[in-house]
Amino acid sequence: MENKKKKRIVIALGGNALGNTLPEQMKAVKITAKAIVDLIEEGCEVIVAHGNGPQVGMINNAMAALSREDANQPNTPLSVCVAMSQAYIGYDLQNALREELYNRNIYDIPVATMITQVRVDADDPAFDAPSKPIGHFMTEEQAKIAEEKYGYIMKEDSGRGYRRVVASPKPAEIVEIGAIRSLVDSGQLVIACGGGGIPVTRQGNHLKGASAVIDKDFASELLAENLDADFLIIITA
Repeated sequence: MENKKKKRIVIALGGNALGNTLPEQMKAVKITAKAIVDLIEEGCEVIVAHGNGPQVGMINNAMAALSREDANQPNTPLSVCVAMSQAYIGYDLQNALREELYNRNIYDIPVATMITQVRVDADDPAFDAPSKPIGHFMTEEQAKIAEEKYGYIMKEDSGRGYRRVVASPKPAEIVEIGAIRSLVDSGQLVIACGGGGIPVTRQGNHLKGASAVIDKDFASELLAENLDADFLIIITA
């Protein structure tokens, strides 16, 4: 029975399940790592995807503050903020997972974060109707400045102030799926499609970052399909 095929599971962690601040995230990933390594000990093959709601908002705010402070610093595109969030969430997650594996004397499962681009269609109707709020709340006055200076689309959010809204297009293709599949097939624990993936549109051979946020549940579902996973588990908090 030794060669029984392992169950392949994609686990999607909600951005809020990772805490709202850096110290909160450090704590949250330790708990998450235990649950993931439990599944590995039960003989499952696990791929981790995650949201980035609070984190991408924090990065976006920090970069916007930098551009307000320094006139020579252009505003950072949202796609770059998503890439930054993938890297730093991945860094925390892969360290916590590696530590938890070592604590249980499992030394033969390398952990890797794949910075993942996800192609969306440039003519996805979501681009005509941005609806996904990101970043902090602003006063009406601040919102007007953001609209004029950065071309943001601002919406009033249930009496709590104004927030930037961006498109949330459907994921069409995971660009790095070949590399992800190779790592998973070779027995590595892979963290991929963070924050739904870095949204890109195809222009010939060029992939252009899009000002959007892809829903992590849809991206995780596509990842699970592409990897022929047996299960997709979505953990929100």
